[in-house]
Amino acid sequence: MSRETPGTQGLVLNEPLVFEQSVPGRRAYSLPETGVPEKSLEDIIPADFLRQEVEGLPEVSEVDVVRHYTRLSQWNYGIDLGFYPLGSCTMKYNPKINEDLAGLPGLCQVHPYQGERLSQGILRLMYELQQMLAEIVGLKGVSLQPSAGAHGELTGMLMIRAFHAERGAPRKKVIIPDSAHGTNPASSALCNYQPVSLKSDERGLISSEALAAAMDQEVAALMLTNPNTLGLFERDIVKLARIVHSKGGLVYCDGANLNALVGITRFGDMGVDVVHINLHKTFSTPHGGGGPGAGPIAVNENLIPYLPVPTVEKEADRYVLCYDHPKSIGRVRAFYGSLGVLLRAYAYILSMGPEGVRRASEVAVINANYIRAKLKKSYHLPYDRICKHECVFSDRLQNLHGVQTVHIAKRLMDYGFHPPTIYFPLIVRGALMIEPTETESKETLDRFVSAMEAIARESQEDPDLVLQAPHKTKAARLDETQAARSPHLTWTDVG
Repeated sequence: MSRETPGTQGLVLNEPLVFEQSVPGRRAYSLPETGVPEKSLEDIIPADFLRQEVEGLPEVSEVDVVRHYTRLSQWNYGIDLGFYPLGSCTMKYNPKINEDLAGLPGLCQVHPYQGERLSQGILRLMYELQQMLAEIVGLKGVSLQPSAGAHGELTGMLMIRAFHAERGAPRKKVIIPDSAHGTNPASSALCNYQPVSLKSDERGLISSEALAAAMDQEVAALMLTNPNTLGLFERDIVKLARIVHSKGGLVYCDGANLNALVGITRFGDMGVDVVHINLHKTFSTPHGGGGPGAGPIAVNENLIPYLPVPTVEKEADRYVLCYDHPKSIGRVRAFYGSLGVLLRAYAYILSMGPEGVRRASEVAVINANYIRAKLKKSYHLPYDRICKHECVFSDRLQNLHGVQTVHIAKRLMDYGFHPPTIYFPLIVRGALMIEPTETESKETLDRFVSAMEAIARESQEDPDLVLQAPHKTKAARLDETQAARSPHLTWTDVG
């Protein structure tokens, strides 16, 4: 193990709850007496609204507070501390300048009720972002409203349903490959469609023959992820789209893995009719822990009439919110979208430029393939092909010694790395999905590869060392079932 590996040495300080550090009378502030005559609270607030006293708050000094929260912060692992092989799916590094730009007072203090005349700047920004996203994915119409990827899926499927309904029948089924994201079946079912699973072939891709056999007049759409969750590009996508269109169906693409394609190829050119774009994954927003997100959708010309209202449009030299779309599926959220995320995406795309966003995707793909090539000697690679932004291994070789994916992930913490995505995609038994993203250097990737190779050797020579990991973290072996099902989220004084 390299001595330079971060996070594997040093102190891990214990820290009691802040309530347990309370000492009666201790204060975190000391202010001089005010020169203004004091008024009692009863003179300002009706007595009915006043509590007699506040019980249970900790009484601590300023240094107690500072050290308490600083110590707690050291128990966390974040993208600003080190490498996250979870990638854009959960957390990739985002340039700080985009945070600064999104925080400018003129942008972050804009109010949705201030009216179009006073909102020309922000409407222009939203209009231009729509244009940029349409160009990136090669489709004509964009709505920025959906709050996240799954919300974008739901919006897109509602539009597909409206499209078919206007033609006399909404149809009944949606075909979803087993390599698609797990939210796809739920989004289809919420639109009253029956999800039909399509098994991937030996390449890890959709077979055109299998799709043709499953496709009929009852299928509303093919809902695929490209690149799929194996990190593989659906190379027959144009042929697949023709098969679907020949039966009157539409092609929905889950664009969550767009990080591999920006500036290189476009969904519209592949025959895709609808795609959602996870701005928070590809275009610079920290989103670990469930938010914030933004999942704009882009559609072809045939589906533009069904876009959610209001749409942001330009009339002469003015930008307007247009509600005059009688075929629209209506609003899908309050106001106009997750504006903070839209601002970061706008800043990211402008600052990178066309060449920059393409280069980011190219480096993300190169980094993933570097890891794939380096680790396939040590870990089973179920689909040994050039991948896109992520590669998927399994624990088959380590399983011969009793070591499973979860143990590999926990041992990786001892080497100073956050674990990768594990046990997903479901079509790979004991999956280890590794997505390095474009921001990691060769030196970082080499340290990660060295750690993974060391764990592979340990699994063979000293499996107990891996089975009992992690050994250097604050907490070693949690009861993850109890932590998930019976979390203790509040403090109770039992003393």
